Amino acid sequence: MKIGIIFGGSSEEHPVSVKSAQEVARHLDTEKYEPFWIGITESGAWKLCDGPDADWENGDCRPAVLSPDSSVRGLLVLEDGKYEAIGLDLVLPVLHGKLGEDGAIQGLLELSGIPYVGCDVQSSALCMDKSLTYLVVRSAGVATPNFWTVTANENPDPDQLTYPVFVKPARSGSSFGVTKVSRAEELRGAVETARQYDSKVLIEEAVAGSEVGCAILGNDLDLIAGEADQITLSHGFFRIHQEDEPESGSENSTITVPADISSESRSLVQETAKVIYRALGCTGLARVDMFLKEDGTVVLNEVNTLPGLTSYSRYPRMMAAAGLPLGEVIDRIVSLALTGKVQ
Repeated sequence: MKIGIIFGGSSEEHPVSVKSAQEVARHLDTEKYEPFWIGITESGAWKLCDGPDADWENGDCRPAVLSPDSSVRGLLVLEDGKYEAIGLDLVLPVLHGKLGEDGAIQGLLELSGIPYVGCDVQSSALCMDKSLTYLVVRSAGVATPNFWTVTANENPDPDQLTYPVFVKPARSGSSFGVTKVSRAEELRGAVETARQYDSKVLIEEAVAGSEVGCAILGNDLDLIAGEADQITLSHGFFRIHQEDEPESGSENSTITVPADISSESRSLVQETAKVIYRALGCTGLARVDMFLKEDGTVVLNEVNTLPGLTSYSRYPRMMAAAGLPLGEVIDRIVSLALTGKVQ
């Protein structure tokens, strides 16, 4: 099976995407799949390369584009001044953040006519915007934090809020642009920080509770939940993807898999994650991040439709703890993209 694996991208999460692709390469069964590695540089150039190693851009790469013409159903690769067509059976996007997780690449794939792994255009766009995610999930009966949106030309009144709050870009990931604000005089600077990543800013109440997450795989009613995990913080907030050496551990957080919670709470976290996943129309895979409060209730934090797959990422660790190593996860999400069913 010829699989196009797209990685890199021009968002702030480019380095994380490259690491995710490297982990996919380590676990991809090349007896089953013939991979075509398509790297997108930070400036947005597409290149067909030998693989996602750290220095991939300087290797033997050729300019390539994914054809939006569904009669081609594959890549157009520039060779000696001419474009060579390479057919693909499937595309696995290993992209995070803007243009990779927000419906943009999914729209191009819809035009191409090639089956692809993961959520469709609508659910990708919906989950990327945290304020819209909250509105939909609330309608499904799941609690969310109280929040306020700030548009590009708006200046919020700091005296109208109860602190602490979190200020974050409405449409970004990996905690880029996020600030915990404990005092009114810190608000304006936090909003400006968030605006470096998105013109739409979210101000969100701080939720008192444990940070927990659940990896979900599947479509519709046929869903597999990984083991729930739990993040313990010494200070600040979870931001492992921005640390210098996340492979050797985090400076302020510890992730426990399975989560150190009761069996009742574990079941509630997993079932709530499934409700959220279905309400947002997710398909293929997603990681649902939540808060578990002391009274046992669950509150949504956010949904990642193309979660990190690095060696230290939460999604593969939760699935591995449930008995599904990354190689098997890849097999199953490929099957879902082609047949709509977990096989």
